[in-house]
Formats: sequence, C-alpha cells, structure tokens
Amino acid sequence: MEAMNGYGPAQTEQVNPMWFMKDGEQAAPINMAGPVEREMPIEMATQIERKTPVESAPPIDRAKPADQADFVERRNTPDRRRARRRSSEAGHAGGGAKSGVPADVKPGIRTGGGAKSSATADASPGTHIAPFSGTRDEAARDTREKIHGGAATAARAAPAANTAHATSVNGAAAPVSRPTPNAAADAGSASELLEQEKQRLLQKLSDKLQHHHGSTLQDASKKQLYSAIALTVRDSIMEMWTASKEDTENNRRKQLYYLSLEFLVGRALDNNIINLLKSDAYQAVCDTLGISLDDIAEQENDAGLGNGGLGRLAACFLDSLSTLRMNATGCGIRYEYGLFRQKIMDGYQIELPDPWLEDGNIWEIQSQDEQFEVRFGGEITETWEDGVTKFAHERYETVIAQPYDIPVLGYSSNVVNRLRLWSARSPKHFDMDLFNRGDYVSASKEKELAEVLSKVLYPEDNHYTGKTLRLRQQYFFVSATVQWIVWDYKRVYGTNFYKMPEYVAIHINDTHPTLAIPELMRILVDEEKLHWSDAWDITSRIFSYTNHTIMSEALERWPVTFFRQNLPRIFTIVSEINETYCKSLWDVYPGDWDRIANMAVIADGEVRMANLCIVMSKKVNGVSGLHTEILKHTIFSDYYHHTPAKFLNVTNGVTHRRWLLHANHGLARLISDTIGNGWILEPAQLAGIAPYAEDAAFAESFMKVKYENKARLADYILQMTGARVDPASMFDVQVKRLHEYKRQLLNIIHILHLYAQLKEDPRAIKHPRTFIFAAKAAPGYYRARLIIKLITSISEHLANDPDPKVREMLRVVFVENYGVSIAEKIIPAADVSEQISTAGKEASGTGNMKFMLNGALTIGTLDGANVEMRERVGDDNIYIFGLTAGEVQKLYADGSYNSRQVYDADRALAHAVNLIADGTLTPEKPRLFIDIFNSLLYNEGGMSDEYLVLKDFKSYANTQLRVEADFLQKRLWNQKAIVNVANAGYFSSDRSIHDYNEKIWRLR
Repeated sequence: MEAMNGYGPAQTEQVNPMWFMKDGEQAAPINMAGPVEREMPIEMATQIERKTPVESAPPIDRAKPADQADFVERRNTPDRRRARRRSSEAGHAGGGAKSGVPADVKPGIRTGGGAKSSATADASPGTHIAPFSGTRDEAARDTREKIHGGAATAARAAPAANTAHATSVNGAAAPVSRPTPNAAADAGSASELLEQEKQRLLQKLSDKLQHHHGSTLQDASKKQLYSAIALTVRDSIMEMWTASKEDTENNRRKQLYYLSLEFLVGRALDNNIINLLKSDAYQAVCDTLGISLDDIAEQENDAGLGNGGLGRLAACFLDSLSTLRMNATGCGIRYEYGLFRQKIMDGYQIELPDPWLEDGNIWEIQSQDEQFEVRFGGEITETWEDGVTKFAHERYETVIAQPYDIPVLGYSSNVVNRLRLWSARSPKHFDMDLFNRGDYVSASKEKELAEVLSKVLYPEDNHYTGKTLRLRQQYFFVSATVQWIVWDYKRVYGTNFYKMPEYVAIHINDTHPTLAIPELMRILVDEEKLHWSDAWDITSRIFSYTNHTIMSEALERWPVTFFRQNLPRIFTIVSEINETYCKSLWDVYPGDWDRIANMAVIADGEVRMANLCIVMSKKVNGVSGLHTEILKHTIFSDYYHHTPAKFLNVTNGVTHRRWLLHANHGLARLISDTIGNGWILEPAQLAGIAPYAEDAAFAESFMKVKYENKARLADYILQMTGARVDPASMFDVQVKRLHEYKRQLLNIIHILHLYAQLKEDPRAIKHPRTFIFAAKAAPGYYRARLIIKLITSISEHLANDPDPKVREMLRVVFVENYGVSIAEKIIPAADVSEQISTAGKEASGTGNMKFMLNGALTIGTLDGANVEMRERVGDDNIYIFGLTAGEVQKLYADGSYNSRQVYDADRALAHAVNLIADGTLTPEKPRLFIDIFNSLLYNEGGMSDEYLVLKDFKSYANTQLRVEADFLQKRLWNQKAIVNVANAGYFSSDRSIHDYNEKIWRLR
C-alpha cells in the first residue's frame, strides 16, 4: 500500500516516538500501543476545544457568510460524508492493526501505513485542527473572521500535539492517532489547560524581563519583550535538543554535515513557536498583554548569513531534515555583517553595513571547548622517514575558529539539529607593548586581520586582497568543520577510520566548500598516518556534491601561484589528487590530451574547484531535470561518459511550512479547513484541494485570502516607499538577485512597451497592473546596479505622468533591501510570478516554487524547475514563452544571432528600447542608460544581447496578453491558481531531502 505522501510504501515499524513536554520537563516517550494516561498537551487541548475562545480574546461572531456556509454544506452532503467515512475506515483497516492504532480511531487522522483520508467538517473534535496562529493584528483578524466564519481566533494551533508518529520510508513523520480515554473531559478542560499554560508563560516572561533587563511586563519595550519571549522559546528547544543529542550518540546514527557558505534562515521566533506547536499559548499571552506577536517578531533582525536562493535552499533543507528526523548539522560562517543593507537613494542602490548581530543573537550557543586552529601561508618541507614522505608546515599564520551553534527545530519533531557557524579570532590578543609605545594602530592590527575572515559575506574579489580574503574564508570554515568532524568521530567511534563512511556523510553545497575534500585528506594522511590510497578511498565515499550552475564564471577557479601561496599544504594534496587522477584517465583514454586536460583538477595554471568535487565525490547531482541533463551532456559530459553512475538529479524544493503555513496564514487556514492538516507533514496531500478548483465558494474564499495579502503588502509598500498601490490591480512580481541572465531587463522593456501603448491608446490595457521588483546587485556589478536605477526611474516617470490613465493603469515599485522577511510579505500577495531567465541558465530556481505554493501563476521560460512545474500543472495553468534551452545553445554555437535585425524588424520593440536611451526617463541625464542600450545592440566586447532579451521579447509580450485576458476572468484565474497550489507538494524540500537520502546519504 502506498504511503500518503506518495514517496513509497509506508513503514509500519514505530520509531522515534514523539516526546511531549509537561510543565517544562522532558516526559517519557509515548507508548503508541494504547491510550496514555497523562495530562494532555496544552496545544492539543486547545485545538480540541475549538469553540472556546481564550478569555482575553474579543467575542467572535460565529455566523458564516452565505457563500462559505453553502460551501461547507455542499461538502457535507450525506453522500460525501459516507464516501469520506468509507475512505477513512479503509485507511484504518489497511494500516491500523499493524501500527498499533485502535480500529475506532477518528476519521481524518492517518494511521501508520494506512490509506489517505480527508479530514471532514463532521469529524470528531480533535481530528480537524487549524495548524497555525493566523495573522494577529486586529484588522486582519476581523477580515479573516468574515472569510472563515469566525473560526480563526480560538483555533490557531498546529496539528494535533497528542499525535504520535510512525516513520514512512522517506523518514517523514506520519501522524498516528492516539485517542484520549475521555474526549469529552479533555475537551472540557481545554480552556483551563490553555489558561494554565498562559499563566506559566507570563510568569516565565516576568522572570526573564526581571533577570535580563531589570524590567517588568508593564514597562518593557518591544525589544525587551522580544528577548523575553524568545528566551522562553529557547528554553523549550534546549530541553529537546539535549535529549536529541543524547539519543543520536546512544544509537550511533549516521550524521550528515551540510557545508554551505550561505544559510539564509530568516527570523526564527515565529517559526520556532509554530514548530513547537505553541502558537495558541503565545497568542494568548500576547492578547493578555495587549501586544501583537507580529510586532514583537519584527524586532528580530534577519540573520545576515546569505544572499539568495543558495542560502535559502540550505535553510529549507535544514528545516526538512529536522522535521523528517534525520540527524544533520549545517556548517558555515558566522558573518558579523551580512552582504549589505540596501538603501535606494535618488534611485540608486547604496550599500550600507548590515550589522545583524548588533543586538546579539538569542538563538546561538557559543561552544568554548571546541575551538580549532586553521593555518594559512608559510612553507612546506618534505622529509623521508621509514620509506614514507613526511610533510611539515612551518612559518604559517594561525586563526582560531570559534563555533556558535543555532538549534534547528523541526515541525512536531523530537529531533533538533543544529547550524554550526564559525567565527574567526586571532590567537594573539591586544599588543600592550606596542600600545604603550604609542603605536595604537599596530597594537590591534594582527588581531583585526585575523578576525576579518568572518566579518562580511562575499567580500569583493575584483582585487588581490579581496581574492585572498575570499579563498581564506572558504578554507577557514571547511578546515574548522572537518577538524571538528574528525575529532567528534574519534570521540565516539575511536580511530577506525575505515568505518567512517558508515557514520559520516559530508555534502558540498556548490563549489565554495570544496576545500573540505583535501582538508580531510590532509588530516587522514598527515595527522592520522593513513596511507594515501586508504585516505582517498575513505574521502571519496564520504563526500557528495551539488552543482548549482552551468555558468562558467560561477565555476570557481583559482590561479595556481595564488592558491599555493595561501594554502601550501592543501596545494600539494590537490596536486597529488590531480596527478593520480590524470594517470587513471591516461589508462582509459591514452593519448587523448584534450579530454584529460578538460577533466584535470589543475590545468592552464588554474585549480578548478568543480573538477575537484567531481573527481573526489561519490555522487554529483544537478537541481532540476533540465539542469542535470545539461550537466551530463555539456560542461561535465566527459565525466559523465567516464563515470555515468556518479551523476543524478535531485530537484530543489522549499519548505512549505515556512512559505505557506508561516508566511500565508489565511491560505493555510483555508486549506486545512477544507482537507485537514495532513499536508503540513505530507505536502503531497495538497492535491486534495484540486477538486475544489471549480467550487465557487472555495474559489471565493481563496480570492479573498489573496486580496487580504495584497492589501497587507500595499500597506507595507506605502509605509516603506510612500507609493500607493491598488490591491485590486494585478500584482506582477519579479523578486530575485539582480543579474542579467535573470532578465529583469525583459520585464522592464515590456513595461515600457505597455506605457507606449497607453500613450497611443488609453484602452490598450484592460486592467490596472502593479509591477513589483526587489533585488540586490553585487556592489561591483555596474550594469546590474544601473538596471536598478532604470527600474526606479521608470517608477518615478509613471507616477508623475500627466496622463491620469497612465497613473491608473501602470505602477512600478522597487522594494529595497530584499530578504526573507520581505519575501514573506511579497510572495503570498503575488498574482503573477516572473521566472523569465534565459533558458538553460537557471539551474532550478526556488522562488518559482514559493510563488506556486502561494497561488501565483508563473510566466516563464522552459528553464530550471519551470519545466517540471509545467509537467505537473499542465500547459493551461502556466504561461510558457520563448526559446528552449536547446534553441539557445544552438544560437550560441553557430553565432548566427543578430540582435539588431530583431530590433529593426519589430517597431513596437524598437520604440520601447529607444525609451531607455532617448532621455525620456531621465531628461536631466539623457545618456544615463546608454550602456544598457548598447549592450543590447552594440556590444563591442562580445555578443550583443547576450541573454537574448530582444529575441524573446515578442513571445513574452504575446504571452503577457494571455495573462491579462485570463486575469480578467476571475473564476478562470482562481481555478488556475488553485491548481498550482494543489500541485506544489512535489516541490517541498521534504521530497528533496527524501531523494537525497535515498540516492546519496543513506541516513538511518
């Protein structure tokens, strides 16, 4: 029988039972074979008592709007109820006996290994549970009451906290019913239990405020309240973390170490409260104090640990690993400053410091007893002892790596993983002698030079010192990580390193952590005295590598002399790896110098990081079906033909709990009210809303949720930019890193085209459109920065156009300082998702998945995961345009593309492009954007219009006409949006992690 999530056959063996907290203590594990005689968890009790609002909450009008009442009534016709009951009973019969779940378990709860059943409106109390707290400001609450019939305020909890878990084949926790002996008594005590928990939390908050801030509940500031609330949440997590670490060590489970230069984790408070299943309790506390939990959460700085999709993917993976109960540690750098805080001044991007740690980080724990020394520079001397070459590293510089751990909590999971971040410090302290002699600068110079390694994410590398810092950053964090991994392995398992691949898996996220490979070789050979061939065998069975790009400039290469100077011992190891590998290639391809040179780790005076990853990893994966095929048949084709079994695909995913349950309360509520909350742990269950795509009442509720999200975003835009946008307009959104291949420029030219049409014919646009951009451009990327100025200039020009029709129908907004928290506001509000990169350039994309999950329709090329999205929703529910990846490659290969011919042949296109350069947008600086214009038509340094913006324009503009026509048909548009949400479950990071584990890691 298939498991509910569709990943594979269900596993009925019950492992890792849920641990429940009682009065702040660690309780014994649940006995899943029968009823448990213990106090019901507060959150679950609250969920059962759905009709009892918290005492401090305002009265709720329970009457449902007519359309919603009709919708619920039609869902509960006798025939439908009987059908759902039969389905549920079949599920119990199929899996209940094996999993130890009583046959009379209530409908709507999945039994271990049972068939899927829908939660129903007529289910018994406790089987149909709202999974989250909802939006907490009063206006949004009132709106939600009107939409959902008043069931929102008192029922804001996660899935049943009294639900134990069986583990399906993918490791996901599948809910298993644990019926209470006396449901009526439990329901009757729900309000009392919630009140008790609220009072306990209030007392804890009061204690935290007094001890940490010398304040009281009455006079505490928002920042102090944030600190106190976060500390109480942290206490709960730490209790679970202690038990989780002990369980891992006692059972000797295999550990994954996920190495990434970025972890864009976002704010933690709200997410941790949701994952602890304590939303009701904390909401009751905030209601009593008369504060908004949303406002308190806003006091937390976004962690400056990443820049874009790479870091957000890593964060999603950590969430899923914990939720799926797989033991893992994310490893990176504790940057003191993030990439930069973006400020738009006079339309230009200004980079300001992002001191995200200035208020401290409540969630981190400094580990003083696990510091490691990392060495740079110096010289290597070789000696011959007992027939073996010995290497000695002398006259080197030393930096101390200090670890900070952030616990990573899964949703309703007893496994708490961690994110380990390394901070650099000098082994030498302040030089008092130099200071006393008046040399104040030199007194602290050496200390500051060492600690700059963990100062800033992605230092500019267009100069020698920047390149040095970036290379040293990479080696710093992987050396510390690998030293720690080996130290911890020896502590638990001893010195039998031949068994190390059974207990350790190290995954390299993009090429930045590549130096972990030669670092492990160095430790095994130099420090643990293993033979080279044994060290090679062990290392090549531990590492795996994810490639994220086919763009040559992103495949890191380091000049040999530069590399040798900074990392002399690592260079000798990489050289030996290269020599050994090339000799093996010569045996297979004798005389084929070109092939061997292409596959070599060191060639043409460069150390090639991607090549090193491929050579020494047991598996190499792409991140979408198209991307993997491109890797296998273009840039890595020689490797693929040599070792085809090494290459595989794992399509990216996003955590639907963060990007739907947390970010889009209204939609998550509507989904759970309709199909139950099983989708939170089994995202494939989102398919259950597909039959409601044509249900008028559901579609109306869906549309109201979207409008509420748009109104909230409009308020934010007004507050941050002063621009007024109409929530009734179409929100067309492109938010991502600013890079020419992502083609923000194609979107811009189309906006100028619409503007030109409006000036000629006021009826050219049928519905108002708001185009929303957000992006950071790398400080050294001149053209990307200029494109930001172009967007802001268009925004200003349209807003000040004397024609009221232009001001009514077109609005462009640029939201500054894009990051996770801002994305959580923008993505749920989007109607249209712009995924328009040049086909073949985007490896996968994850923003496209987040928009899909939140009911935005995609206009995009057949690039990255867009291909798989189309396969799941069908051609009618996605807007595909432009050249395919194969057609793009052909144009590049034959050199036949002439952008000037395209420009000359299309009058509308030429007019829009001319608006960039003719001074219309910036009459005070008419040639401001001439570089952009020339890059499209007269690029003297290479191919004009390198990313085929003009080539794809006509197809894009025609597809946008389809988008507008469909948006005018509200019922049709909502049907398409609902179909997208229903098919988004596949793109959950839970599925990605399951695939990684099945194909590569083999965690137990």
